[in-house]
Amino acid sequence: MNLEELVTEQSNPLSRDIDRKGTREILEIINREDCTVPRTVTACIPQITALVDDVVASFRKGGKLVYIGAGTSGRLGVLDASECPPTYGTDPEMVQGLIAGGRAALVRSIENAEDDAEAGAEDLRRIGFTKDDVLVGLTASGQAPYVIGAMIHARKLGAVVASVSCNADSLTSAHARHNICMPVGPEVVSGSTRMKAGTAQKLVLNMISTAAMIRIGKVYGNLMIDLRPVNRKLVERSKILIMKAAGCDRNAAEAAFAKSGKRPKIAILMVLLGIGAEQAETLEAEHQGHISEAINAWKPDAGTQAGGENHDR
Repeated sequence: MNLEELVTEQSNPLSRDIDRKGTREILEIINREDCTVPRTVTACIPQITALVDDVVASFRKGGKLVYIGAGTSGRLGVLDASECPPTYGTDPEMVQGLIAGGRAALVRSIENAEDDAEAGAEDLRRIGFTKDDVLVGLTASGQAPYVIGAMIHARKLGAVVASVSCNADSLTSAHARHNICMPVGPEVVSGSTRMKAGTAQKLVLNMISTAAMIRIGKVYGNLMIDLRPVNRKLVERSKILIMKAAGCDRNAAEAAFAKSGKRPKIAILMVLLGIGAEQAETLEAEHQGHISEAINAWKPDAGTQAGGENHDR
């Protein structure tokens, strides 16, 4: 590895004298550089689109999405994965994040862990990674052996593999079906890839998981209707979601929320269609979680009218 050849390791001429600047000037330089990041992500939308379509196909056959990375990249992958269950009601195994060095590396730097290629492959074996899953390798430099070892293993299984990096022609790109490269350029502090490179990767991860969850029916309109109400804030958010989606008052929302087993998606169907929880569950399952489709296809049984009296609200 020749670090001098990596753009992310080079010196940024726009911040060369940053050590002699005042606080406001330092912040303005950082902000100007950060503003360039979204444009690099925009250029990658075709590649991200193809990856999301493969992730959706994997989910529909029971597969999982796995992020694997080292350092900042690994932490971002674990963060995105850990937020899917509370936000979208997913099983914790459906989206997973692996980081070189394991859990300890989430809170302290274990830099040498990224040099172990076999550890990457072994971590995939440990979680039961299969050909039906999707692997996204995360590394700003595109060089981490831990990530490359995992990508090689996943490709041998026949799985879909993607690379997310910030250097063109990175080593990871050679092992990926989907090569997502955001050339963010030199960092404000040379080599500090937790900055622009990290921001670019976070934006891409947001896009991958959010778009995939929308595609599999976890969103109605722009409301996250499959969240898990595991605390007081999320219980209140759930009731507000029901009121917004179903156009009902708080009393109706609270009643449906309770009868649905605290499942906002089911409660919304109950209120909108005037049906009971069991019928709403069946309807949701028939349309693979897409309640917009369920609502459009709904035909009430004889004697049952949406908003009528013979439901269990």
